[in-house]
Amino acid sequence: MDASLYFLCFAVVFVAIAVVILANAIRVVPEYQRLVVFRLGRVLNTPRGPGLVFLIPIIDRPVRVDLREQVREVPHQISITKDNAPISIDFLWYFKVVEPTASVVAVGNFEQSAAGMATTTLRSVIGGIPLDDVLSQRENINTTLRTKLDEVTERWGVKVTNVEIREIIPPKDVQEAMNRQMTAERIRRAVVTESTGTREAAINVAEGEKQSAILRAEGQKQAAILQAEGERQAQQLRAEGFSIALQKIFDTAKGIDQNTLTLQYFEALKSIGQGASTKYIFPLEFTGLAEKIMAGKK
Repeated sequence: MDASLYFLCFAVVFVAIAVVILANAIRVVPEYQRLVVFRLGRVLNTPRGPGLVFLIPIIDRPVRVDLREQVREVPHQISITKDNAPISIDFLWYFKVVEPTASVVAVGNFEQSAAGMATTTLRSVIGGIPLDDVLSQRENINTTLRTKLDEVTERWGVKVTNVEIREIIPPKDVQEAMNRQMTAERIRRAVVTESTGTREAAINVAEGEKQSAILRAEGQKQAAILQAEGERQAQQLRAEGFSIALQKIFDTAKGIDQNTLTLQYFEALKSIGQGASTKYIFPLEFTGLAEKIMAGKK
């Protein structure tokens, strides 16, 4: 009975040890990770993963390495510009591991080392740039920082993909001067905008007056043309009326005989005789007419 109990305990311990050994021997590695395996202190040439990885318990020691792009923040650092102006800068740097083995073997803690290198590089870059350029050339500073950090971290198997300056805090007196400059610039833009609006308004008014004058002149021209055309047509009609009247008079005169003319003379003499005059002067033609009348009676 005692032997059976000992055997049962031994079996339980054996199973527990086997489970622990199997748990340490089998690892599931995600797609974005790799295992750098040290076997008896020597690193294997090829990282393991992704998928199911079998290790030798006690002999193999795995180190997980994340291959995803990471971002780290470098807190505010006081840097001195080329013109001796202290400014506070913080920035973000993005990186990813491209050689898992080098990131474990070449450096103890590449993130801490890269952060320290980033701070040193930032101060070195800012120290060679005047304050005005620091405030206005942020993109150039980002590129310079990324290039210099990448040169250092390349031997660690780490690629710096991007560097972004997040905030630049200049000295207080510089901030006040910048605020005054911004206020003056806004006032200048407002004055320029107002003067431009006034000029455009004056141009629009002048253009409107010009168009109005052109339209008035065009209307007067058309009115004068129409008036002249009307007068010409009226004169033409009057001339045609006079011509027709003269033609009718001429046609009527051609049908009047000598006796009719004589009777008209007598009517004229009758009218003269009814006047208050006592002396009358007869034209010479009247004698000829009288002779013709007397000759006709005979």
